[in-house]
Amino acid sequence: MRFAKIWLLFGGLLAHLGPAAGQSYSQYVDPLIGSEGLGRVFIGPTAPFGMVKPGPDCTSSPNSGWLPEPTPVTGFAQVHVSGTGGGPKYGNILLMPFSGPLVLGDKSAHRQAEHVALGYYRTQLAQPAISVEITASPKVSFYRLAYPPGQPRALQLDAGFFLGEQPEPDAREAQQFVGSEIEIVSDTEVRGYSRIRGGWNNGRAYTVYFAAVFDAPVAEFATWKGTRLQPGQRLQADSGEKTGALLRFASGPGDSLKVKVGISFLSAARASDNVRAELPGWNFAQALDLLRTRWNELLGRAELGADTPLDQKKLFYTGLYHTMLMPVDRTGENPLWNGPAPYYDDFYAIWDTFRTSNPLITLLTPERETAIVNALLNIYQHDGYLPEARSGNANGRTQGGSNAEVLIADAFVKHLPGIDYAQGLAAMLKDATVPPGGNEEQEGRGGLPDYQRLGYLPYGVPRAGNRTLDYAYDDYCIAVVAKGLGQQATYEQYHRLADNWQNLWRADYRSHGATGFIMPRDAAGKWLDTIAYGTSNIQHPTFVYTPLMREYPWYVCHWCGFFYEATSWEYSLSVPHQVPALIAKSGGGAAFRARLDTLFERKYYNVANEPSFLTPSLYHWLGRPDLSSQRIRQIIAQSFRPTPTGLPGNDDSGAMSSWLAFQMMGLYPNAGQPYYLLNAPLVRQTTLHLAGGKNFTITAHNLSATNCYVRAARLNGRPLRQAWLAHQDLVRGGELVLEMAAQPGDWGTQLLPPSAD
Repeated sequence: MRFAKIWLLFGGLLAHLGPAAGQSYSQYVDPLIGSEGLGRVFIGPTAPFGMVKPGPDCTSSPNSGWLPEPTPVTGFAQVHVSGTGGGPKYGNILLMPFSGPLVLGDKSAHRQAEHVALGYYRTQLAQPAISVEITASPKVSFYRLAYPPGQPRALQLDAGFFLGEQPEPDAREAQQFVGSEIEIVSDTEVRGYSRIRGGWNNGRAYTVYFAAVFDAPVAEFATWKGTRLQPGQRLQADSGEKTGALLRFASGPGDSLKVKVGISFLSAARASDNVRAELPGWNFAQALDLLRTRWNELLGRAELGADTPLDQKKLFYTGLYHTMLMPVDRTGENPLWNGPAPYYDDFYAIWDTFRTSNPLITLLTPERETAIVNALLNIYQHDGYLPEARSGNANGRTQGGSNAEVLIADAFVKHLPGIDYAQGLAAMLKDATVPPGGNEEQEGRGGLPDYQRLGYLPYGVPRAGNRTLDYAYDDYCIAVVAKGLGQQATYEQYHRLADNWQNLWRADYRSHGATGFIMPRDAAGKWLDTIAYGTSNIQHPTFVYTPLMREYPWYVCHWCGFFYEATSWEYSLSVPHQVPALIAKSGGGAAFRARLDTLFERKYYNVANEPSFLTPSLYHWLGRPDLSSQRIRQIIAQSFRPTPTGLPGNDDSGAMSSWLAFQMMGLYPNAGQPYYLLNAPLVRQTTLHLAGGKNFTITAHNLSATNCYVRAARLNGRPLRQAWLAHQDLVRGGELVLEMAAQPGDWGTQLLPPSAD
């Protein structure tokens, strides 16, 4: 009861807090944006950073569970991820209403009139015509089902279903069944669990416990194990086979049935407690209102001007929404160790999120980012390493560097309180100095002995190119924190190591008019013009390696190439801490501008790849913020739309969406560094409602389709001649006024953005 009161009181307080009071930002969120094509976002209802994500599962294949018609819905699972690539994860505890005899068999159905909104999902199953509505609280799914008049109200609960099942045992990135259990504990409650291993991060087994509670009594039931259906059998204990239950409910005054499914990672009893604590009653509308109130308070921390076009509001607020779906707050639900520290899971992956998602969380809800960083340190304390990615209570996978270090540095330079930065530095140094010992896909830095010996990763170490770039930036982040903590020797050491990207810079290599690229090099220091094709020990075939080369999917191993998910043309511009040095190595300002122009005009640039997120803004370091703004507008116009196919790539836990949200405001972070680049915004006015009751407003005077260049800027009434803004100037509150014009002037041409060098 105490938790229920806190939950209800919190919801009531939110309705009266801050500038969002009385305003419905949730109406501008369209969870279907990015749901089709490459976006792969989760479409169902959930709380901010919520543990449950109930929604339709259309076969066991899609990462987010959902696919559009004509794929039928298999059922509605309680746990999903959002926007991820690679192999699926979760899809646990499948619920499916039906009307008919209690027999085993496929109960998939086509959908009609599917409707999706923030906090709410509705559809009608075609045969039989059962209406399904869903909302949620942080740990509980809430279903309202309406059956055809006079038809039996029946329900299937499948504890054995999960996404990504493959017939091949231990298939890479496939989830694998371990065990399940189900029990009819009363005529209004069923409990059990699903235990699964593997998935995208090849993680150890995780267990999702559940408690399903009904507002009508069960009149008849049958449970199953494997293919054996046993009417009247209350318990199907775990013996390594899939289990489930078929339920028929007693006739009542209506044709509806309400179901609450609580989950826990500790026990089924805890899942049942979560139901009572978070949703003690049966008022579906009240639960939906409470969920939307919580979302409105967060979304309203960035308030767009009233005259902002509807499509822009949809893109912006959906972007904020996507950013706050993951990681997942599982504080108090950690099955591995106890303690009061925050615990978050589904960092999926920090390689994707450190650039824009986490900085946006820092800006809108800094207390949440503090908890996230403390969760990383909590994991380090118990598992021995900071995660680069984590899901199902297991670290993995590493795609590039040990990029949790960027989150710690970003929190440090932005003065987030309540974090033990000395411990943070120790965790960062562990990544940088201690090889993970054969566990390189899970945590730490792969190839670390080679990196320490050579100052780069030689070809043959998987992802040697992008890892070397990441390690150099991660070492810069170590230097930043060390300097701030007065560790001068450590600062000097890692400030030098931040130059290591230059050890793979092949200065004499030319491609399409550009000079100098990150290129493969062997352990003896030799540049490699040709690369072995495959692993044959007989014929030794090779191919010529160029800066436009992609080594997969026809190369032997997707994860084993020199670069991960991009080319040298893209990655050679990914040096966020030393842009002036990058410009110098490219031949100076004129050559660097020509290089950027070639990248965009020849379509070598791919906004769907996170290491390219900063690239359109690199014109800032040439004193040409107008060109940055021009490229950004072109990218958004070509790649983002308020439609189901409106994201150009995997949303990657909100990375793609947060990039867009920042650019629409006219801000762009350089993670790990305490400033924002200023670009021409897409909206006329944004007010950020900050911690401590402060506001910061960005106003673009005379903004239009033609007046799309910043000619002048004033910060709190004083001229601001630089095209960047310190974080501390923003969080102090105030107003940034941008004077827009049809032609660029000299604004931002002289005072260039900061750089480590």
